[in-house]
Amino acid sequence: MKSVVKVVTRLPAAAITIMFAIAALFISVGIYRGGSVLHDLFAENKQLKQALTNLTDEGKIGYAKVLSQERDNSGKIISTTLKFIETARDNDLETVLEKQYTVKGDVVHFDALIIKFPNKMVMDGKKRSLYLWRRVYGEQMSPQDGFPIEEPGAEPQRYKELLRELPLKHRELFWSSIWELANDPNLLAQYDIEAIYGNVTYVKLKKGLVYVFRITATGQVYPEVIPEI
Repeated sequence: MKSVVKVVTRLPAAAITIMFAIAALFISVGIYRGGSVLHDLFAENKQLKQALTNLTDEGKIGYAKVLSQERDNSGKIISTTLKFIETARDNDLETVLEKQYTVKGDVVHFDALIIKFPNKMVMDGKKRSLYLWRRVYGEQMSPQDGFPIEEPGAEPQRYKELLRELPLKHRELFWSSIWELANDPNLLAQYDIEAIYGNVTYVKLKKGLVYVFRITATGQVYPEVIPEI
């Protein structure tokens, strides 16, 4: 590294200026191309707009139930093993994701990411929303230590058919950008795409009950508790 610095310092000032100018050009071109691709996808792509138009209101986005609970000598619940299931958007009987978790205690948090698309991004001019499950964690855990539900950056199984008309590279760019909104809510601000993250609902789980997660008109997640059949 020191030898490189020595060589650079021996170059004429004009040569050094040209080198930095070329480097800056490559960086700016890379940034422009990245931004241009995003703009072409989110602002100009008619296939994406049509796909988002096909999104429908979702009343139910998954459910959970207790498989077992462990108690200490005093009878206090010290851990809960639960099953979490996502169903297809158009068929409540079709399972698209199923996972099992064990958490300490009996109070469990379910964390969802909700993405709202403005009317200009859909063909019929009506706003649409996506609902992505992020993680599960117990009240004795910090959220960042929670267990993932969907794989961040990947195409969720619940929406695997949504972008089928788009090229693979566009689908990958779309989902990576959407998931990144959890970390950078201003990433797609110029397109008025809004992320509601930290949308957490928590519940004290009991065996013999099913917790059906539903969506309110304002996009909030809440559990409906029903007896297990």
